Amino acid sequence: MVFNLKTLKTTAAIALLGLAPVGAFAEDWKFAIEEIPGSIMDAYAQEFKSRIEAATDGEVTVTVYPMGTLGTPTETVEQAADGIIQLTNVSIGNLGTIVPESQAFLLPYLLPSDPAKISNILSASETIYGPLNEDFQKRGLEIMTMYSEGPQVWTTNREIRTPEDFENFKMRVMVSPILLETYKNMGASPTPLPFGEVFGALQLGAVDGQVNPIPTIEEMKFYEVTSHLIWAGEQELVTTVVAGSDWFATLSPERQQLVRDTMADMTGFIDGVVSDFNQKRLDIIKDAKPEIGIVVLTEEERDAFRARSGDTAGAYVETAGARGQELLDALQAELSAN
Repeated sequence: MVFNLKTLKTTAAIALLGLAPVGAFAEDWKFAIEEIPGSIMDAYAQEFKSRIEAATDGEVTVTVYPMGTLGTPTETVEQAADGIIQLTNVSIGNLGTIVPESQAFLLPYLLPSDPAKISNILSASETIYGPLNEDFQKRGLEIMTMYSEGPQVWTTNREIRTPEDFENFKMRVMVSPILLETYKNMGASPTPLPFGEVFGALQLGAVDGQVNPIPTIEEMKFYEVTSHLIWAGEQELVTTVVAGSDWFATLSPERQQLVRDTMADMTGFIDGVVSDFNQKRLDIIKDAKPEIGIVVLTEEERDAFRARSGDTAGAYVETAGARGQELLDALQAELSAN
């Protein structure tokens, strides 16, 4: 038998989980997240676990696997598609190589600034749960829900207010063609790195900045090795909970509905968690490092970055093809109507 790297990683994950590749323990649901215990994703997964176990009187147990336990975020998505695990929560940026069509949510200045409107489009969009989900299904995945962890914030080693300030600036990004194009267009030098390597790269000067919501910045201590927090308003950190299509299809209609209803009912819960996390974690950062620079770009300053971002939509369509254009048009129509 010939083993490649993916085969070895899959075999290792199966060994760690102690299960056969295809649904041998259908009532023991494995839920992988790309963040650490105590994070927003962990809060979501633990609440889901509590509600499902209560609703099924313990017939279903949910085991949560935090950051790195089962591999990279992309690997956990592959494991869900292969039936090794049942659920995984990953940020959109980590889906770029698997579902290119999903990268529409990385386009700068696409989503509104109002958190309630963002929550509504992510939890109830006909485009997301209709046509876009069909693209996920082609890859063996099912969209369960989407939610935002809050606005993306730049942590940088110098003040950034204009695209010109990004000259010779290495910005760490997730491995996504759209994010690479976004920061290239904004004037920076986008540098993809695994999440676990970001702190060391900032500390050693291998990169000059990174982008994440405030809770992640606090949890991973990125503020300790940078000098500024900058709100440019260009993106939200959109995350997706996906299930393996084959596994989901094995569930009874009642159990499928239970999963969907549980996640729909959790929209208000996670919105409150996100708001609370963002404020409390910002307060922690300010207390720990009072001298850190806090920069909120004005609308005029943001317009300069918007103007530089116009070509990014073209890069998305080039990546996702005509299908990507259809989805983007449908999303923009929904956003305009709300």
